Amino acid sequence: MRVLRILLPCLLLMNVHGFAQTSASTKPAPGFSLDNIDKTIDPCVDFYQYACGNWMKKSEIPADRSSWASFTELDERNLDIERGILEKAESGGASRNAIDQKIGDLYGSCMDEKTVNTKGIGPLQPELDRVAAVKDKGALIDEIAHVHLMGPGPLFNFYSNSDLHNADMVIAYIDQGGLSLPDRDYYIKDDARMVDMRKHFVDYATEMFTLAGQTPAQAADSAKTVLRIETALARDSMDRTVRRDPKVRDHKMERDQAVALAPDLYLNRFFVAVGAPNFTELNVGNPDFFKQVNSVVESEPLDALKTYVSWQVLRTAAPWLSQPFVEANFKMRQALTGQKQIQDRWKRCVDLTNSSLGEALGQRYVELTFGADGKQRMLKMVDALERSLNEDIEHLSWMSDETRKQAAIKLEAIRNKIGYPDVYRDYSSVIIKPDDLWGNVARAEEFESKREIAKIGKPLDRKEWGMTPPTVNAYYSPAYNEIVFPAGILQPPFFDKNMDDAINFGGIGLVIGHELTHGFDDQGRKYDPKGNLQDWWTEQDGKEFEKRVSCVADEYSSFVAVDDLKLNGRLTLGENTADNGGARIALMALEHMIADDKSGKEGQKIDGYTPEQRFFLGFGRVWCEKRRPEYERMQVTTNPHSPGRYRVDGVVQNMPEFQKAWGCKAGQPMVAENACHVW
Repeated sequence: MRVLRILLPCLLLMNVHGFAQTSASTKPAPGFSLDNIDKTIDPCVDFYQYACGNWMKKSEIPADRSSWASFTELDERNLDIERGILEKAESGGASRNAIDQKIGDLYGSCMDEKTVNTKGIGPLQPELDRVAAVKDKGALIDEIAHVHLMGPGPLFNFYSNSDLHNADMVIAYIDQGGLSLPDRDYYIKDDARMVDMRKHFVDYATEMFTLAGQTPAQAADSAKTVLRIETALARDSMDRTVRRDPKVRDHKMERDQAVALAPDLYLNRFFVAVGAPNFTELNVGNPDFFKQVNSVVESEPLDALKTYVSWQVLRTAAPWLSQPFVEANFKMRQALTGQKQIQDRWKRCVDLTNSSLGEALGQRYVELTFGADGKQRMLKMVDALERSLNEDIEHLSWMSDETRKQAAIKLEAIRNKIGYPDVYRDYSSVIIKPDDLWGNVARAEEFESKREIAKIGKPLDRKEWGMTPPTVNAYYSPAYNEIVFPAGILQPPFFDKNMDDAINFGGIGLVIGHELTHGFDDQGRKYDPKGNLQDWWTEQDGKEFEKRVSCVADEYSSFVAVDDLKLNGRLTLGENTADNGGARIALMALEHMIADDKSGKEGQKIDGYTPEQRFFLGFGRVWCEKRRPEYERMQVTTNPHSPGRYRVDGVVQNMPEFQKAWGCKAGQPMVAENACHVW
């Protein structure tokens, strides 16, 4: 239901720098250190190994993680900070204010494992009984609408977002959905890995239905029913690589037209039951999906569809029910990611509070960690990177003056959001009880779903954030034309006030450049300065762009992720384009700073490395990572980001600036024979 959760395609999926006070946590910030460098490696042969080799030798993936990287190191530190906030809020008693009551009681209800285990499936039983009581398929749609408000999206997705052709207004969207596994490929591909995942899935669903009260035989049949229905949905779903093109998801139509695509979905009845404002038009992300799903609803018996909806409720609630449900849910996660053991409960409860009441928790987090000079320092760096990108655009040999002018206008229009929202979300209507974990989860989700639905037909609120302040991530939104850096990511190793500018420009500077470049990647370039889906390129410039990004796609498609599994260069194209462009403009900004420094201090070596070399070392540090093989295989299928190794080596081998900095020669691995260059 949550639009920004669904439609933020340009996430960074990493951590960044720090204005946080290190005293806020007992865990040290994971900063830059020369000890991470493996000097036995030639940087011109494998720069990633050179920059991260010793870090990888010293680091182990914790048993409760599927990977370990700067992102997860910093996430662990933030979890520790948030835990302190929440424990204080929980113990505050009657004197607490409204914010501390809500975040404290939600966290406390989650940590009260004894009460949760005593209740078993009891808290969820009323929802399952509602599904069981449905008498016909029309009434089932009413129940599906109710379930949508709690988080799951049986059969399809429904949400609000800005109009693709009138970005200042919010309209309704319906799109493909209804799957439990990470991607359609898990249902329709017949390689050994996907076949094995389907077996795990059936075993998982069987166990869950058994825990919910069915006999083993009934549960096995129910699991097969779920797999059959979800496989039909998967076959009718669009490939995620194809979906990267926003034009294939652009199907605005009258409400009656959308309803006619799938008469058996009773969409008018659904819109009323879900509480949507009256509207006359909407966008249908994948019209063919709805035509086909209509036949699924028509052909499947009512009891089978009820089983499927019950499953969607069960799988969503499982992490917040008694221990047997939690363990069954984790076994499926293990199969998908290779994670060895479940996270400590307190970590799961912190994450729940952040996802449910994130802007309430975020207020306390910002008060504790985000220094008064944080926004100003970040905005100064953003300004430097924007000037560098503008300079890059001005000197592109392949772009015409007409397109160049439009690109400069779009760059000037990019909004910058740093640290935290100007206005925090009001959770006063959300009822949080200290002894009702699942009820709290469902009510918080329903609040957010209704809040999003209520936007339909209203002007777009551009002040809203799509991430909570404690989040360790960053993003660019093409529909909003904005870059966003939550406070949670503004810490070492991305930015460290104790480090030189070269290290920081290789960290947070490159991240800023990455997000800015997203406005001009294969997706972002199709949106105008306001966020409308509009082509502002000349035909010839469009062809020149496509030729250059095809070079990037082909290059990354040759990289091996794990075993014989290669990256999907088209799926990762936007992120790879942003990584390459971000590195160039961040280095350009650093070079300007060095040139403008009258003292000459900025150009001096530190620890034997030039500023340019330290820039690349800072870049390498933020992408040091280790992944479990199972997780790596899942990421290749689902993640538009390349593994850390290729986010580093894939970039530097395309940069003459890197080769100059390290004295690399033609023919060495870090010198691409046919280097790709877009921005």
